[in-house]
Amino acid sequence: MENFIYSNPTKIIFGKNTVSRIGKEALKFGKKALIVYGKGSIKKNGVYDTVTDSLRKNGVDFAEHSGVKPNPVLSHVKEGIELFKKEKCDMIIAVGGGSVIDESKAVSCGVFYEGDVWDFFIEKAEIQKAVPILVVLTLPATGSEANSGAVVTNEKTLQKYSIHSYHLFPKVSILDPSTTFSLPIEQTAYGAVDAILHVSEGFFTTKDTDCVITDNYIYGVIKTLINSTERIMKDPKDYNARASFMWSATLALNGQQALGYKGIEFVNHVIEHSLSAIYDIPHGLGLGVVFPGFLKYLISKGEYERILEFGENILGIKNDSRKETALKTVNEIENWFRKLGLKNKLSENSIFEKDFEKITKNAMELGNLWGWSYTEKDVIEILNYQK
Repeated sequence: MENFIYSNPTKIIFGKNTVSRIGKEALKFGKKALIVYGKGSIKKNGVYDTVTDSLRKNGVDFAEHSGVKPNPVLSHVKEGIELFKKEKCDMIIAVGGGSVIDESKAVSCGVFYEGDVWDFFIEKAEIQKAVPILVVLTLPATGSEANSGAVVTNEKTLQKYSIHSYHLFPKVSILDPSTTFSLPIEQTAYGAVDAILHVSEGFFTTKDTDCVITDNYIYGVIKTLINSTERIMKDPKDYNARASFMWSATLALNGQQALGYKGIEFVNHVIEHSLSAIYDIPHGLGLGVVFPGFLKYLISKGEYERILEFGENILGIKNDSRKETALKTVNEIENWFRKLGLKNKLSENSIFEKDFEKITKNAMELGNLWGWSYTEKDVIEILNYQK
């Protein structure tokens, strides 16, 4: 188990009827907020009215920046930066899921930077300051409500890159599971896969596998995600299932998911970022395609002990140290993804072998920026398993 330093300053307010607390929390950071949200679902499910009523009751004025895409884009981030400055806001309130929160983070650091905010994503500049961010989470998946990272796509260059800074931790995040009752089933499925991959990346790539506490943390989060997802599929208004799902998705990427591991790599995310940058497919769907291919790649290299541990501790598949059992584990994972409605072959999502070279080159740019150890040959091999 490796040394680590852990700090997470985000205040979490969890449970029923908590969204109305946003005004009181916002007042601690100023008198005017920029509310950032997507394409209007929060107006249909009542969250928008609860947020704005709370702000008014607490004397907090607000402007609105709507229209965030599921894969947030750089041009819209820049519009948000200009609007924040024009309206002379003091803080950002992100109302939505990971895409909304990620764009809000990019706006928050871009406000204080005189250059192009994309400089932060390509490591040309370092984030020195950011405006306060508060979150009302309505779509659990990415963990962005309790971490310091954000992902945005530069639609001109087709690069889906990330930023990380302690300044980007939300000050407060409100998590009310009842706000997710109206989520479409496919969004719940994508969120489940996304969260599972967040806790799996370190598990499968660590160079130090003797870290029992983190392994068990991961097993617990993933088993809860599987159980709660299946309950939600049967009854979308099962509050306790929604609550377990929401909190598990937060725990999946709040910084604890890889403590004590060594030299981890986000292999699946690097490749998926290429897919969603080029084809604009949902992030969770893309991960559902890449992940089984990555596991098959590991098996082909004879590196399947962790797959056997995953199968035994999460899926109840007896670990007999055999390659065939590792393949059975991967098959079970793929079957579960399909049970959720995911099409987990590239061709099923209109992504074909003729584009593998383009996808790979795009992925290598990000992978090299992140300092990963994979080659173009490795990426092509992973893609070929899922063609």
